[in-house]
Amino acid sequence: MCGIVGLVGKSNVNLSLYDSLTVLQHRGQDAAGIVTSDKGKLYLRKDNGLVRDVFRTSHMRQLTGNMGIGHVRYPTAGSSGPAQAQPLYVNSPYGISLAHNGNLTNSEDLSNDIFRDDLRHLNTDSDSEVLLNVFAHELQILNKIKPTAEDVFTAIEGVHRRCRGAYAAVAMLVGYGIVGFRDKYGIRPLVFGKRRTRKGDEYMIASESVALDSQGFKLIRDVAPGEAVYIDQDGNLETRICSDESKLTPCIFEHVYFARPDSMIDGVSVYKSRLRMGEKLAQKIMLERPDHDIHVVIPIPDTSRTAAVELANALGVKYREGFVKNRYIGRTFIMPGQSQRKKSVKQKLNATPLEFQDKNVLLVDDSIVRGTTCKQIIDMAREAGARNVYFCSAAPPVRYPNVYGIDMPAVNELIAHGKTVEEIREAIGADWLIFQELEDLIASCAEGSIIPMDFECSVFNGEYVTSDVSEQYLSNLEQKRNDQAKRKRGTGNSMLSNSEEDEDILDLHNAG
Repeated sequence: MCGIVGLVGKSNVNLSLYDSLTVLQHRGQDAAGIVTSDKGKLYLRKDNGLVRDVFRTSHMRQLTGNMGIGHVRYPTAGSSGPAQAQPLYVNSPYGISLAHNGNLTNSEDLSNDIFRDDLRHLNTDSDSEVLLNVFAHELQILNKIKPTAEDVFTAIEGVHRRCRGAYAAVAMLVGYGIVGFRDKYGIRPLVFGKRRTRKGDEYMIASESVALDSQGFKLIRDVAPGEAVYIDQDGNLETRICSDESKLTPCIFEHVYFARPDSMIDGVSVYKSRLRMGEKLAQKIMLERPDHDIHVVIPIPDTSRTAAVELANALGVKYREGFVKNRYIGRTFIMPGQSQRKKSVKQKLNATPLEFQDKNVLLVDDSIVRGTTCKQIIDMAREAGARNVYFCSAAPPVRYPNVYGIDMPAVNELIAHGKTVEEIREAIGADWLIFQELEDLIASCAEGSIIPMDFECSVFNGEYVTSDVSEQYLSNLEQKRNDQAKRKRGTGNSMLSNSEEDEDILDLHNAG
């Protein structure tokens, strides 16, 4: 999962891009990057690390220009070295930089086509580089000295014909403009908005609406499935649907876990969807255990807090903050190895015994993926004096891997795969375990939308909306994603040396 942003302004956009990436930091903590365009030249800074660590004052001073794009990343199946940090760049045609969120399911076939037919070289194993080169090739074959919005849209049509899977992307053409586009299913989120200034209108494209809010942009709307939004360097905006077949099927896990609660995705408030998840869970509890003996509802910070509050209200029991979170520890879901996740749990959370002593507690989490973390948290609750520990998941059991940009573990590392709810309960050590029903989760995330939509729910039901995910594909993906492969891969197998990536600012126009 990654966060992307693109901005066309009337003055330097570096600070707005930086601030937007900090707001999107929850979407990726592995690497960050910004590239700007100024008088026909590109200026780039990217590296592994958090936004605040990658960019210093000296970098920001050199990131000049009235348009630019930015990216925060965490790796999925690929490597995670500095060469994989985005935005990525190709010098032909025009000079194009791209930032991508998602995962191409036909990346391997496209890589072969790019080398054999398009006569282009790929420097990494990143599907984002594949996407960039497909877009660049589709633009190049138009053979235009100066690309128009029509040319950009024609190239995006070619991207949709060739690429399968999930992709929300922003790309910048040096000296011309920025385009944002979304795959024909709209699996990954993308929005755009406008800010009025004394010099004229400025436009931003971003993964989540909170990035717009933080910079004073007014949300216009979500980018539709298969749509492209083009903003030239003078601030003129044009949009077009570039796919003959499109259907809104966004990833439901955005509402469960990834998106910030103050975001709007496809017209739905993430905060309200999580409130409704809590309501639905309370209804299920009252149906299955009308005479429950729950004394207190305690969320596992932070994502489950909204659902837990509404769950407690609906049950008429106390809500308490029983765990104190160390905010200087990253999200354990994103950490690359199982041993590191195990070590991090007690560094991340500490129980407050007063809220557990001699009580029957209901712990609420957004989901259960591996089960390792929640098992340790249940043990912590018992150590803090809980009489009984019940566990509640705001999402259904995660039984299948995600192939659209979320780094779900290999299928045999998912605790729910092939297990009943009772078997999962025994494995994590809870006295009682309850999961959200899938139809209730869908209803929670769809309510309030004025746009007809389905949801991409493959992690729960194994149904992949792109219809191109075979058993062989999943088997190959498992070999890349299991913990043993991640330990072997380490920080990546980039073909670029560290010295090439340590440059503070690369003048890509001169670099050729």
